[in-house]
Amino acid sequence: ATPLWLSVRGGACERRTGNRLYCPSALTQITVLQIVKESQQQHGLRHGDFQRYRGYCSRRLRRLRKTLNFKMGNRHKFTGKKVTEEILSDNRYLLLILMDAERAWSYAMQLKQEANTEPRKRFHLLSRLRKAVKHAEELERLCESNRVDAKTKLEAQAYMAYLTGMLRFEHQEWKAAMEAFNKCKTIYEKLANAFTEEQAVLYNQRVEEISPNIRYCAYNIGDQSAMNELMQMRLRSGGTEGLLAEKLEALITQTRAKQAATMSEVEWRGRTVPVKIDKVRIFLLGLADNEAAIVQAENEETKERLFESLLSECRDAIQAVREDLKPDQKQREHSLENDSGKVSNIQYLHSYLTYIKLSTAIRRNESMAKSLQKALLQQQRSEEDGKRTARPQDLIRLYDIILQNLVELTQLPGLEEDKNFQKEIGLKTLVYKAYRCFFIAQSYVLVKKWSEALVLYERVLKYARQVQSGAGAYTNSLKELPDVQDLITQVNAEKYSLQAAAILDANDTQETESPSQVKDGKPLSERFETFCLDPSLVSKQVSLVHFPPGFQPIPCKPLFFDLALNHVAFPPLEDKVEQKAKSGLTGYIKGIFGFKS
Repeated sequence: ATPLWLSVRGGACERRTGNRLYCPSALTQITVLQIVKESQQQHGLRHGDFQRYRGYCSRRLRRLRKTLNFKMGNRHKFTGKKVTEEILSDNRYLLLILMDAERAWSYAMQLKQEANTEPRKRFHLLSRLRKAVKHAEELERLCESNRVDAKTKLEAQAYMAYLTGMLRFEHQEWKAAMEAFNKCKTIYEKLANAFTEEQAVLYNQRVEEISPNIRYCAYNIGDQSAMNELMQMRLRSGGTEGLLAEKLEALITQTRAKQAATMSEVEWRGRTVPVKIDKVRIFLLGLADNEAAIVQAENEETKERLFESLLSECRDAIQAVREDLKPDQKQREHSLENDSGKVSNIQYLHSYLTYIKLSTAIRRNESMAKSLQKALLQQQRSEEDGKRTARPQDLIRLYDIILQNLVELTQLPGLEEDKNFQKEIGLKTLVYKAYRCFFIAQSYVLVKKWSEALVLYERVLKYARQVQSGAGAYTNSLKELPDVQDLITQVNAEKYSLQAAAILDANDTQETESPSQVKDGKPLSERFETFCLDPSLVSKQVSLVHFPPGFQPIPCKPLFFDLALNHVAFPPLEDKVEQKAKSGLTGYIKGIFGFKS
């Protein structure tokens, strides 16, 4: 007999018979958004792999059709079937339609990634999105049946509105896209208010995802205030994703390009340089906004992302200047000879952009160093949690990179004779040398090398005092750097702690010294009578016995002498010994013929 059992899902009583599921007395229901989100996160979209998710949707469709015996013909002939309201007693028929829509949507997103290098794929992208909307319309139509519960109807409507909004967004039909996204947002907000907090989290996440799209549509319709809100969304921890990410960056670039038309020159360190390259104009116009965004970033992750974006734009601008430097090579060399070391405008602009890049890299590394210093302060708590703790060696590497960047700044063409600039960079170098020296000392303290750490602390104080004595007129330029006075206070405290730790360590060594700690080289087999705690016994090079063993004297094998041999008279043996043959020719001939004498 086929086993029967009852289960409760979503408040409805269900009965299973084999692999078939029936709901004879309950309404059909599926949690559309939950199914979609779980499938996407578990099958590739966590890493942006739309092709993997598309393959999963295809496999799940095949399994569902096989389980429901809802096959589209056989390998020789296609027979189209449609899901009707009469067979909606099993909610897996609704899953068929949902997976069809998800497969088409994932293929569209895959084509969107590939369309960056192959523009022709955009037509296929729009076709797949239309296909996804068509399946979503069919899902919404089936959910209008009386056999489907109210929650599933609302989720199907929201899903349909979401895909429609994405299609209109790609077609740049901003008003229609905004209406669809607003409808989707309204439904999910109502669903979030109707259920518990745990169930509402998923709906609120989808509302946050589509909010930037709505503001972007509003901006394109004519709402200028939406631009500020989009920039604030860009500063959040997660940034913007999906269709909006690239469009928002393109929008910012277009806005700066319009302003760049009025920009013709830039002034730096008392010299005005004309700017004729559009890419450089756009970068310089957005430099202040990018720096302000970094300052307003909510957390370290967002700040790191904005630093990387700024550095990437700066590299592109430098590359554009380098392309103009190649044809200007001969003129630049001529100007160097005639103008007594004064570089050309394009070379000076290249130096300015390189200065921006190196300064931004220094600020990024300094920001990372500050976060690592905070981690060092919380080291004891991290050790209790079992997490990997920060080490002073990690900070040493960051300060090495900063010092290398400062060396490159002093070698920029056009600034060799700028005494104020060289002095300023020299003071900054001393500051970062002091901090690098401090963390090198900290690493020596961890391994109890007290004398080396004490010498390095003195070197830190030397660098810090040089900065204080030479700051003078450069106080404003050193405001953004770490305060050396705080470092001096910390080093003085660390010196006293280090001296105390060294004294305690020496006393502990004398008090706890035992015969086992004296390196006399005795193995364990020779000191059984003495009890001691020897940590070397649990190491890989434990000394149990002398090996190879040493040489020991042993008795030699006795020697025997035959004393009676000298007094023995042996019998004569002449009769038994053969006489020697006669020599000469006669003896030789006789020997041949066998004659004997």
